[in-house]
Amino acid sequence: MSGIWKMCSWILPKSCQVTELPGDGLPGGSPLGRSPLGAGPLGCEPPGPELLGGDFHVHSTFSDDATSTLLENLEAARTVGLSRIRMVDHVRIATTYVPEFLAAVAALPTVEGLSVLTGVEAKILTAAGTLDIPADLPPDLTVLIADHQFPGPDGPWSPTRTRQEIADGLGAGDAIEILISATISAMHSVRSAQLAHLFSLLPKIGLTAEDVSDELLTSLAAAAVHTGTTIELNEKWECPGTRAVDIFAAAGVALVASTDSHHCSDVGRYRWVAQQRVRNTP
Repeated sequence: MSGIWKMCSWILPKSCQVTELPGDGLPGGSPLGRSPLGAGPLGCEPPGPELLGGDFHVHSTFSDDATSTLLENLEAARTVGLSRIRMVDHVRIATTYVPEFLAAVAALPTVEGLSVLTGVEAKILTAAGTLDIPADLPPDLTVLIADHQFPGPDGPWSPTRTRQEIADGLGAGDAIEILISATISAMHSVRSAQLAHLFSLLPKIGLTAEDVSDELLTSLAAAAVHTGTTIELNEKWECPGTRAVDIFAAAGVALVASTDSHHCSDVGRYRWVAQQRVRNTP
């Protein structure tokens, strides 16, 4: 690795209507995912209601690329029968709307059996794990750590620049190590974290989740357990990949399901996540 890296009951609009699903899920109250996944003997099983009963990454019109309101998302979650929903929107260092967002979520009507959580999504800016979050962010607010761009030593790199850096000698293995190291540092920098669409960046820079070694996945899992960070199985980006999920679950990482919904018709609706074989822990 080169020296530079060593520094390092409402009316829901028809557009939001969803198919009614069984209302299985955990009763509102205790955090999801802190106990071992599954209830059977050691082995791989389809996700159960403990996982599929939540959607931990749902965007509203507080994000500039989403189209549904908080209320529409809440009603979609009720209709699908979720027991958990995390309302999340994008932030940057200059973002000022967070108090308004939290107040708007707090003002939503109560839905019996549905726990409403909050969070903000921020990208990793640098190889040191610096996050693109406002300085006055409430310390207990969950930060969804996202790999929207590659965390370079001098700031975020676009996929195009990253592909060029790899072609010029950075090396695919070094790039993955940097990404994992930056992610772990970011996890340590906040009190409550969730890894959002982990490895969704890799195909954009000519790599895949299969290029991440078991050793690096195990290191990431250990850091997640140590920091209490949850890792989402992201429906939209179909990541972090089956092998990674298997390693994370076996290590005792708290796994949650997410749609990364930007429209309420997607809230709590799983295809890829539902097809994953989650390794139960005894």
